[in-house]
Amino acid sequence: MSDKPANTMWGGRFAMSPAEIMQEINASIGFDKRLAPQDIRGSRAHAAMLAEAGIITKADAKEITKGLDQVLAEIEAGTFKFSRALEDVHMNVESRLKDLIGAAAGRLHTARSRNDQVATDFRLYVRDQIDGLDAALAGVQQALAAKAEAHAGTVMPGFTHLQPAQPVTFGHHLLAYVEMIARDRGRFADARKRLNESPLGSAALAGTSFPIDRHKTAETLGFDKPMANSLDGVSDRDFALEVLAAATISSIHFSRLAEEIVIWMTPQFGFVQLSDKFTTGSSIMPQKRNPDAAELSRAKVGRIAGAFQSLAMVMKGLPLAYSKDMQEDKEVTFDALESFKLVIAAMAGMIADLEPVPEVMRAAAGRGYSTATDLADWLVRELKMPFRDAHHVTGSIVKAAEKRGIELDAMPLADMQAVEPRITKAVFSVLSVENSVKSRVSYGGTAPQNVLKMAKGWIKRLEKERGKG
Repeated sequence: MSDKPANTMWGGRFAMSPAEIMQEINASIGFDKRLAPQDIRGSRAHAAMLAEAGIITKADAKEITKGLDQVLAEIEAGTFKFSRALEDVHMNVESRLKDLIGAAAGRLHTARSRNDQVATDFRLYVRDQIDGLDAALAGVQQALAAKAEAHAGTVMPGFTHLQPAQPVTFGHHLLAYVEMIARDRGRFADARKRLNESPLGSAALAGTSFPIDRHKTAETLGFDKPMANSLDGVSDRDFALEVLAAATISSIHFSRLAEEIVIWMTPQFGFVQLSDKFTTGSSIMPQKRNPDAAELSRAKVGRIAGAFQSLAMVMKGLPLAYSKDMQEDKEVTFDALESFKLVIAAMAGMIADLEPVPEVMRAAAGRGYSTATDLADWLVRELKMPFRDAHHVTGSIVKAAEKRGIELDAMPLADMQAVEPRITKAVFSVLSVENSVKSRVSYGGTAPQNVLKMAKGWIKRLEKERGKG
């Protein structure tokens, strides 16, 4: 083995090259090269601040910026040669910068460390991802709200325990996910606010003796302010954990909708149809139309939730400040957020493509005595019966209907009066599924007029947001 250091950036401390296995476990360039745009953005800001503070010359800063621009252009063009021997994106960029501009490149790292550099790059990356995710999530809301508006009055069964419960409308069902995604977006927005502080200038862990202006670099990079404690600046990855937690919760919401699509597409339900765009066939069974896009979207939550757990386990026992363990923060975050973006895109496409089968939904809504609660409410409202008594009477009528093999709206009045003599023919006005959904006019209820108003309101709000963006 040569006694020349493999990575000359390490300087004079190390006399021999690392063992091959050490190079293998230590190098992160295979995945952290994704941070190159953020790394160069941070370096530009740092160089400009160093010059303004008189720490390096303006001429050197100009050369550094020009060189960084060329490095970025090479990366974007795909001509940049990343070297595994240089370990990470920071050293690769700096090495190429030295090739381009010479000794001035060595002044760029004044008053900073790879510790605050990577913390800054990673925050910038995660912040960029949040901004893209928010727009994508708003697109799913738009697709759901548009479909809800079109099906504000399309009756379907509502379920609890996956058993028929009460009739609702398809539009109402879809709007439930619009509300869930709104909370998801709120979680990402909150996470963005908390992460939007700059670690740059924390240096290795203790700050620096150079007269740097951390407020300047924070402002240049779009951060609200510099982080107030240099140890904290390089030590924590709670911003990544928080975003992974938000992505996990949101992917669970999408997984639930995906599960429903899978169920609804079965012949036993037959509530919805997806086109060939989002289904696949079978290699042996020609009749099959499999909702693979929904199934894969449902499965991705495992990778996303797993990433959160993985990073939590990495961070849980680390003393302050930086430890090499934290190199494991990026790969799982990159994978999880890419998986999440794919889920969002697939779900947005499926929602737009999804077509309900109203007659099947309507028939299913009328089965399973789904208007029993309407009967109980009628007994309370018209006969002034205590609800618990009304519940008992309704249960007896349902039992009688079950024996006859008929639904409640087909039950003879005389049979109902045999249970409760005061029941009149007016009761039939609440026993149809259409009248049931129309009666649910309370705020947030499934009445078609409510659903239409809510859907239109969401569409208007989302269009306004998009206009501002």
